[in-house]
Amino acid sequence: MNDRLRFAAFGGGLVVLFGAALGIGALVGDPSPASSHDTSQSRTDQHDAFGLDASASGYTLGEISAPSTAHQPGVLSFRITGPSGTVTAYDEQHEKDLHLIVARTDAGQYRHVHPELAADGTWSIDWTWKEPGTYRVFADFAPTGGPGGLTLSRTVTVTGQTALQPLPPPSRTAEVDGYRVTLTGDLTTAGSRLGFTVTRDGEPVTDLRPYLGAYAHLVALRAADLAYLHVHPQGEVGSTPPGPEVAFHAEAPTAGEYRLYLDFSHDNAVHTAEFTIAATAAPVPADPGGLGEHEGGH
Repeated sequence: MNDRLRFAAFGGGLVVLFGAALGIGALVGDPSPASSHDTSQSRTDQHDAFGLDASASGYTLGEISAPSTAHQPGVLSFRITGPSGTVTAYDEQHEKDLHLIVARTDAGQYRHVHPELAADGTWSIDWTWKEPGTYRVFADFAPTGGPGGLTLSRTVTVTGQTALQPLPPPSRTAEVDGYRVTLTGDLTTAGSRLGFTVTRDGEPVTDLRPYLGAYAHLVALRAADLAYLHVHPQGEVGSTPPGPEVAFHAEAPTAGEYRLYLDFSHDNAVHTAEFTIAATAAPVPADPGGLGEHEGGH
């Protein structure tokens, strides 16, 4: 259990749990894609760490009610239960009591939304699926009096002809709504700097607007299993430059492909720039004594 994934604001000490988004801490776990869904091998603690389970720390994301087919307007709703029953009180994190992230299993059809809470503990939001497929629905929240930030998830199957898309190839630029976002830095298992620079019509955007208490938010999904991370840059709005660059420090748990979603607000709208990036494995440090496990030549 030596692999780690930490995304934090570059140059600062904000470290957010992979799968306990919106909290502070560090993850130690074995995020092997081949086994991350294998609860039969006592790996539930690692499931919880990646946000891939419906239950953790005594809390459960209940069954999700939603339209069953694409293009059918309806309501997506659910409840969260805890040790004392249905949870009705939450601690606000980044201006919301709960963040809902939804992505199809091919890492497409990404959405970050904020449902409303009823007095009986039911969360709901108007909802229409754009395409068929199997989706993973992540709920990020902090129950009042609970263990802090939690991430729970369930899958929802939307019936219909499904044409899953291949993961887009790695790219350093993303075009969205007339903006160009450029990615610098490399993702490695040793940790590295990732910077995102926002321009429009060739000019740097220096007046990003606050969105959920920050100038940008980063969600990462590991392509192999949708293991999940949601983090925010260091610094408070008003005391850090509002663009054109927002930087993070990242340490991947394994080599492989990741899908990154950068949410930023400008010109009275929220925009999402999407990237595919391949994480590389850091070289294993050389044994300074040259002895390895056979110390002393025995």
